[in-house]
Amino acid sequence: MGRSKHVNSKFRKVTAIGAVLAAFAGAAPIPAQTVSDNATPAASLDLPANLQIFGKVDPNVRKATAIVNDNVITGTDVDQRVALVTAANQLNLSAEDKDRLKLQILRSLIDETLQIQEAKNNDVKITPEQINQAFARVSSNFGRTPADMRTYLRSVGSSERSLKRQIEAELAWSGFLRRRVEPLANVGNEEVQGILDRMKASQGTEEYHLKEIYVSGSADRTQQAYTSLQQMIQEIQKGTKPFEYYAQYSEATTRGTQGDLGWVGSAQLGALPASLAEAARTMNVGQLAGPIEVPGGFSLLYLVDKRKVLEADPRDAKLSLKQISVKFAAGLTQADANARVAAFAKQLKEIHGCGAVAGAATAMGAEVVDNDAVKVRDLPAQLQEIMLKLQVGEATPAFGSQQDGVRALVLCGRDDPKGAVALPTVDQVRDQMEQQKVNRRAQQMLRDLRRDAVVEYR
Repeated sequence: MGRSKHVNSKFRKVTAIGAVLAAFAGAAPIPAQTVSDNATPAASLDLPANLQIFGKVDPNVRKATAIVNDNVITGTDVDQRVALVTAANQLNLSAEDKDRLKLQILRSLIDETLQIQEAKNNDVKITPEQINQAFARVSSNFGRTPADMRTYLRSVGSSERSLKRQIEAELAWSGFLRRRVEPLANVGNEEVQGILDRMKASQGTEEYHLKEIYVSGSADRTQQAYTSLQQMIQEIQKGTKPFEYYAQYSEATTRGTQGDLGWVGSAQLGALPASLAEAARTMNVGQLAGPIEVPGGFSLLYLVDKRKVLEADPRDAKLSLKQISVKFAAGLTQADANARVAAFAKQLKEIHGCGAVAGAATAMGAEVVDNDAVKVRDLPAQLQEIMLKLQVGEATPAFGSQQDGVRALVLCGRDDPKGAVALPTVDQVRDQMEQQKVNRRAQQMLRDLRRDAVVEYR
């Protein structure tokens, strides 16, 4: 729920066209991705080289309550949102991580308060009925009725009020943008044609969807920064927490977008530090690389996806699959589990075609699930390469765990993408460029609201 979309707004869409345009329209601040948010500004502030600090700042001992332009955010508000985010992302947090998350949540609640206030100041009114309708949609997305959702939220230590506050902020801010920003986000014909021309010129070149976590490493904390990123890698690879969770601790300007650099074309890779550009070119989809030394510190780089501009991608093929799976009884010894996996793997080799799956499943006491519309790129990265090499009727190797059981996928059919990808239309390009302008203006306005706000911590 922490990442769910509550509002179907034109300016919150993520489309394939938008991903392509981002590489050509300069939507992602590529040159700034390894610049610390805490770095010394370019404009001189006349700061002494050896300054003396009077007093101590420790945000971890600050109480959660804050008053934002006379609106109170309580400790309960923070705790309930923390519970919501923790449950939605299935996080198992240490005490230190929980303290960090509380600070991040407090910042988010302050931003939401500012967004709601600005919307009201501009006569954008969100009715209880609108909020209730959005709450019902979110509940439905999670397979629950609103009543079931309320029960679930209470069970995880959150509340209906906490989720509705987030919904209200998103509805209010999107309404404000539609009224005050959208009418001014005009894109000329020359700008649109320039994008289309660059896309044509780049046809066939590779582009990379990248995410990054950057930690500064000055001379006195180089080892500390390196070790910190190593620990993050270990936790991500173990599946303890996702990459996006650790992105909140990044010191890069992309922290607010969970470390997302967007789609970076081959030409734009030159704007990255050389070490990151080289890593991107050699990584496989789903791979995590690092710690990579960059100017001023170290980075983790995650390759979310890769494709060629305006060319059909084999990973866009639609697959017809049968999943065959077996579960292990509780208390099964490791030796017995290994034997069961070996027997399962042997049986898989004897499957020749999807017509034989039902019989094999009966012999093994396995379950079978069908799916006739799975894109290769929607599968886990480890399975994508395997599926591309399979012939119809063949099965993947067994995968899983003793706790979750083991399974395999049998390929029943494949519809490969055909021909080159058509250029987006002029209207599609214009809409997406206007969206990018609105999003950039929204970020600027939120920064201004933060600077002008009176925030008192208690």
